[in-house]
Amino acid sequence: MNALLGGLAGACAITVLHQIIKSKDNEAPRMDLLGMESLTKVLNKVGVKPPADDKLYYITMAGDILSNTFYYSLTGIGKQKTWLKGPGLGLAAGIGAILLPKPMGLNPKHSNYTRQTQLLSVLYYLAGGVVSAAVTKLLEPKSKPAYASKLKKKLALK
Repeated sequence: MNALLGGLAGACAITVLHQIIKSKDNEAPRMDLLGMESLTKVLNKVGVKPPADDKLYYITMAGDILSNTFYYSLTGIGKQKTWLKGPGLGLAAGIGAILLPKPMGLNPKHSNYTRQTQLLSVLYYLAGGVVSAAVTKLLEPKSKPAYASKLKKKLALK
């Protein structure tokens, strides 16, 4: 559960950054447009007419938050929940956001318009990874061995 909450925090961080920066900067990445284009392409391939732009936007945003939540939840999975896992995942996603659109047949300008756009694309996802790692670490029990020891003592007393 902590892993999912950390992933959700990272996903929300990316979405908030994106929404704020795109409204103030014409060279900001437009991952929303990339997502809408991708969803439209998939729907067309399976013979489904894509919804109107406003509805498509909200479906894309929901899908983005859901997929990013699952992606960033990987930060909290496994025995080693290091501070490096979240930023590493974020960096990988950011680089993928720059390198993958063109080979996938999507418009690369949404994440590659300028050097600033590329840098912001990476920074969004990196920030999501940092937030995910921080929240996951904050939700982690402070001291697992000490907690387990106290629990054993309580159970032994009863």
